[in-house]
Amino acid sequence: MSSRTLLFVAEPQAITEVFPKIKEFGLEAGIADNLPGAMNFIKKSRPLLIFSRPHLQGYRVEGLLEAAEQEDEFPPVIVFTRQGSAEQAQRYLELGAKDYWLDPIMWDKIKLMIPQDEPEEEPHAPAKQGASGVSGKKYSIIGAHSAVKRVLALARQVAKSKATVLISGESGTGKEMFARFLHYYSDRAEQPFIGVNCAALPEHLLESELFGHEKGAFTGAINRKLGKFELASGGTLLLDEISEMDLGLQAKLLRVLQEGEIDRVGGVETVSVDVRVLATTNRNIEESVKAGEFRQDLFYRLNVIPLKLPALRDRGDDVILLARHFVCSFCKDYGMGVLPLSPEAEAWLKGYDWPGNVRELQNLMERAVLLAGAGPILPAHFLLDPDSYEPVDMEEPAGSSAVSTEPGPEGELAVMPLHEMERRLIIKSLDQTSGNRTRAAELLGISVRTLRNKLNEYRNQGLEIP
Repeated sequence: MSSRTLLFVAEPQAITEVFPKIKEFGLEAGIADNLPGAMNFIKKSRPLLIFSRPHLQGYRVEGLLEAAEQEDEFPPVIVFTRQGSAEQAQRYLELGAKDYWLDPIMWDKIKLMIPQDEPEEEPHAPAKQGASGVSGKKYSIIGAHSAVKRVLALARQVAKSKATVLISGESGTGKEMFARFLHYYSDRAEQPFIGVNCAALPEHLLESELFGHEKGAFTGAINRKLGKFELASGGTLLLDEISEMDLGLQAKLLRVLQEGEIDRVGGVETVSVDVRVLATTNRNIEESVKAGEFRQDLFYRLNVIPLKLPALRDRGDDVILLARHFVCSFCKDYGMGVLPLSPEAEAWLKGYDWPGNVRELQNLMERAVLLAGAGPILPAHFLLDPDSYEPVDMEEPAGSSAVSTEPGPEGELAVMPLHEMERRLIIKSLDQTSGNRTRAAELLGISVRTLRNKLNEYRNQGLEIP
């Protein structure tokens, strides 16, 4: 367990005002202005949290984050700066920073980050939960646009309540992600999270799916079946595409929300349930109420907390933040170094209308990662019209050590398997840096840990590695 200590890697005057509050809270504070001093303090005191400037004279926070990457129990690092940008925030978060703050550094904000006993970890559901639970997966919402920040702030504020939440937005805007975010930050995070798509089943099947049925309730009901409300009891139930639910079933749902009781199909006993209900819709549900397609009383019951998600086309530079996030994620999944987005690709991303919103962007980034080879990612790699796509020569960026092709017969470029290209890139980067793994990892755009794992993998395959 860590000591009750905080470490600041910053100039003293930046944090003078918070020192008295730290002492009043029963904590000790250390200060360093270079990496060796910080590492020595961390080794001796094991602080709960580290607050670091991005740069000081002779110091860059990248060195601290690299050290954190190589140690499993390294204290969380929070970067704070006088003047920041969304791009800088994204970069430090991708390097492993826990958070990114702007000056002034405030005690109230620090206090929220301080764990009571153990180093802070975000709450998550136990591993015993299956695909329906959060299963220890951490949920975060990426976005710097003011519209996203407002929705996210409201979501955090109401997450711990039992209030029903109606999440509306176009298809692909991340409604289910916000629902999981609400569950993840609620007091029910260790209980089940279960989702039901109300548009996927006809009325009689959806009723059985939600409320369960008794043996013999209808043809084919050979055993009792518990419904989603019972299975989610104590946790959260997501009713996806709630506006597609039949009017008759809406009346039964309203009773459950008001009374906290269900009746299984064909049953005679009333069953009490404790469920927090979240609902999503991609339609204007108020118009559905006016048209008589959705019950007004149910709408009011569901719309206790409305979360309206903005379309991606209205989120400005968030499209670039999200694109880079997805590129990093897919490069990691496919064992590749992080690929840069070309200026032409970024301009295209900003100008596109995104009818499919974040989901469409995610799919395009996976496609681009697979087609870009050694990078950079170009607009052609988005492959919006497969019939008109023509392979492009992916030349090396100036000064890059990447080698994606070799001369073949009569000067043609010979294609090689991706894993072989990756191995050659790694070997060449080590040759170019005289075996310095840290510098080689920087050239490849991957972490030192990833490079080390790749080298161990090659050795296990019997390959000679310098």
